[in-house]
Amino acid sequence: MFSTKYRLNNIKLRNKLLILYISCVFLPIVLTNIAFYQVTMTNIKNQKMHDVQLVLDQVTSEFITTIDQAVGVATRFYTDSTVYDFFEKEYGTTIEYIDAYDVYLRNYNRFSPLYYSIQSITFYTDNPTVIFAGGVRPISEQTKETTWYNRVSNSKYPVVMRPNPTVESHLFSVFSELDYYITKRDMQKIIKIDINQLTVKRIFENISFPGNIYLLNEHGDIEFSNDMSIDWRTSIVNLDTLSFSNDTIFLEEKLLQTNYFKGWKVVGTITQQEILQELYNSRRFIFLLASITFIVPTLIIILISRSLHVRLSRVLRHMRKMKNQDFAIIKASDDLDEIGELTKEFNRMSRTINKLINEVYVAKIEKKDLELKEKQAQLSALQSQINPHFLFNALETIRMRSLMKDEKETAKIIQNMAKIFRNSLTWGKEWVTVREEMKLMICFLEIQKYRFGDKLEYEIEVDDDAYDCIIPNLAFLPFVENASIHGIEAVKDKGKIHVKIELIEGDIVYTLRDNGAGMTKEKLQQLINGLKNENSMGESVGIKNVYYRLKLYYKDSFDFTIDSEPNVGTTIIIKLKSEK
Repeated sequence: MFSTKYRLNNIKLRNKLLILYISCVFLPIVLTNIAFYQVTMTNIKNQKMHDVQLVLDQVTSEFITTIDQAVGVATRFYTDSTVYDFFEKEYGTTIEYIDAYDVYLRNYNRFSPLYYSIQSITFYTDNPTVIFAGGVRPISEQTKETTWYNRVSNSKYPVVMRPNPTVESHLFSVFSELDYYITKRDMQKIIKIDINQLTVKRIFENISFPGNIYLLNEHGDIEFSNDMSIDWRTSIVNLDTLSFSNDTIFLEEKLLQTNYFKGWKVVGTITQQEILQELYNSRRFIFLLASITFIVPTLIIILISRSLHVRLSRVLRHMRKMKNQDFAIIKASDDLDEIGELTKEFNRMSRTINKLINEVYVAKIEKKDLELKEKQAQLSALQSQINPHFLFNALETIRMRSLMKDEKETAKIIQNMAKIFRNSLTWGKEWVTVREEMKLMICFLEIQKYRFGDKLEYEIEVDDDAYDCIIPNLAFLPFVENASIHGIEAVKDKGKIHVKIELIEGDIVYTLRDNGAGMTKEKLQQLINGLKNENSMGESVGIKNVYYRLKLYYKDSFDFTIDSEPNVGTTIIIKLKSEK
């Protein structure tokens, strides 16, 4: 919570007002309008889909009713024994047949006026003694080769189909074989009831369906459609072979699961654009309303924000002028709000400061100079405490003498010592690169390795980008010295010192780990408390020297962490700002 508060306090007022506008005006209005548009679009879509589904249900219901009427008529003939008697009888003369026709079939056309959907009724028979006229046709070899004959002969139930799907026609017929009664002659009898074409066309075309409707048989072939772009009348067209746009919605209504409609269904297709056409027609009004609800609050916010920003910026400009000892007051303002009060108080403060500046300013400058000199003296004192008390020239003489005696190992160690002493004798160089610090650190570790032998191992890892970074002289080496003398020397087992320097997000991160004796919690806490007390050096002079110097150089912009555990080791992490 507090971090969020501080982050907000660091944002300029103009940006705060912009954030306020975006979060409290712009986004709510935009999101509200989007939500309103989406909800409206969803409601219209759902209502339209419901209406379309009702139309599809109506088409399906009317088509089923039309076919059911024809099936009902076929069923009546199916159970009418007089029809069987008529077609089973063997006629000797034409007169005999005509008399029987008048008795049995003359009135069968009475069903056509009763049902507007029935166009005609035709009987097929293989009785050779009947006259094939007046709605009676023979079952010839040509008839037996037709599709409808094969389907009727192999079905126990009425068959609904278009007899000639490859001819330009949309005539539906109901076929039923009359085999309810067992007769002596066993003549084949088939009734065919043709559905009125206008009735079917009216069902599928005279409706308020915005898309296309397809009547599919059990194979998915189109039996009827109001889609004028396909030629379903003269060829067999399967719905799956048609291409539709990506936004096409398919609605499906299965026909009653009767034996003659098994697998049949009515499919309606409609695009998103057709469904949302009403919304598109109202889009201009919706956008106009959204623009009004957006522009009016925006103008009000701009006026209020301008009033706040202009006056606060004016106060801020005058406050910045104070850094250059310009104590000009802001012209009188009669504003009665908080900013007006702030302006008046600023003018009063400016007059007071201008009056007291000559009395207090000089004294403060002298006090600051004195404090600065004290800090410089303290820094010099801290540096002098770690100055070596050896002479570089004497070590060089000893090294040369060792080389003359072929004591190369001793000469190498003395050379490392000389490098360390040479560095300590040049205190005027307060800043060095990480590369220089690492060379000095390696010299010291080689000396310690010469002292401890195989008891000491060390490992140094440095990021390539960190080598040229600038750090205070001897900022890291004293910690290595402390780890070697107080950590590794105090244990009997093999010791290891690991140094790692990384460049992370613009900061130098120095990590030192050893597996030495470590410190107890009490001693570690005592060391941490001692670092906070600058007036007393006490123990751990090397660590405190470096800590105080880093604090003088970096103020509070560096991190120092130390962690230790007895018989495990010590870890020190220092984080400094990277400079090159």
